[in-house]
Amino acid sequence: MIDPKLLTEDYDRVLAAMQARHSDYAAALEKAHEAYEAWRAARAELDELRHRLKEGSKKMRTVSAEERDTLRARLKELSDAVKAREEEIHALDEARLEALLHVPNIPLPDVQPGDESANEEVRRWGQIPEFDFTPKPHWEIGEHLGIIDFERAARMSGSRFAVLTGAGARLERAIESFMLDLAREHGYTEVSVPHLVRREAMVGTGQLPHLENDTYKTQDDPPYYLIPTAEVTLVNLHRDEILEPGSLPLYYVAATPCYRAEAGSHGRDVRGLIRQHQFRKVELVKVVEPEHSDDELEKLVNNAEEVLRRLKLPYRVLRLAAGDMGFAAAKTYDLEVWVPSEGKYREISSCSTTTDFQARRAKIRYRAKAGEKPRLVHTLNGSGLAVGRTFLAILENYQNSDGTVTVPEALRPYLGGASLITAEGLK
Repeated sequence: MIDPKLLTEDYDRVLAAMQARHSDYAAALEKAHEAYEAWRAARAELDELRHRLKEGSKKMRTVSAEERDTLRARLKELSDAVKAREEEIHALDEARLEALLHVPNIPLPDVQPGDESANEEVRRWGQIPEFDFTPKPHWEIGEHLGIIDFERAARMSGSRFAVLTGAGARLERAIESFMLDLAREHGYTEVSVPHLVRREAMVGTGQLPHLENDTYKTQDDPPYYLIPTAEVTLVNLHRDEILEPGSLPLYYVAATPCYRAEAGSHGRDVRGLIRQHQFRKVELVKVVEPEHSDDELEKLVNNAEEVLRRLKLPYRVLRLAAGDMGFAAAKTYDLEVWVPSEGKYREISSCSTTTDFQARRAKIRYRAKAGEKPRLVHTLNGSGLAVGRTFLAILENYQNSDGTVTVPEALRPYLGGASLITAEGLK
């Protein structure tokens, strides 16, 4: 949530920031501004009523007996008006906070306005592989090797699901274990987290109410949601907490399944592993002091890049424009891995700073020094990486003309030293 004070103290700047993102967000901001102004006006009226009630109460001690009954009746009217106004303000307060939940984060000054066409390429790494044959898409490679089964997955769960078998299941587990070990090298603490969360956790990180149609809700009372990313659980580890001096920064990593309805993606990436309703991801989250969040974002991006470098998968890094960033993000870098069958780069990680946006929603604060007033932390998150997309990138970039797939050297220790995936298994 953005700082409510900005609605009055710097409204024009915030409005320009929302317009740089999307016109719908500008409209959401205007509604929040109207709700905030209604709340402020009601608060001012309440203060005036309370003042009049207080002055009247003082006057009771000085008026004559004849005037006292009249004044008492007037004070009763004022008291009733105060109670009514307090109830109204409570409703207006809820309305203004609800309206603010629909306003996204403010992009940092170095973020370009515009949609995805305004994204900036920062750098590239690796050599794009050259084949002396036409490279196959990962679903054909996987089906030929007997390690991916979309048909059986569809029978039990519908479209956008996959079953990984034998060497496929082992490769997925190896990728995940490798990523977790690498994250620990970089100082992250591994956490095993719940996959079901309450609504307030999803609101805390900004998934709700913005992505209501893209979530899987399991029940209504109380409402529980399947996590779309471990970012939700890792950030909410410190919900409603004041972190003591010296406790920051905090680095967390978790490997979890992620569940997304993929609303609005009809017809996009229907085949393969690019866009699934259920997929595995290794998530990196940082909780840091505000003055260090810029540097921590660059480190986070480098941590995610290191996975691709060690796997020797060619990739590029993009700095996203305001209109292409996620709801809670103030600045985002996307990592895109090369997909030979498509002849282009595809997103495999998104690394963002949310500044104090999530911290304000989840009420996560810290003290820089003992006795100081608590301040909001900054939170950052990134995929380190999406396991399924790493899986497909390996199949496509390491495919051989005979249909086998070479195992990247970095993964061989996790697969018993195997260097090749064949139709007969790992060799």
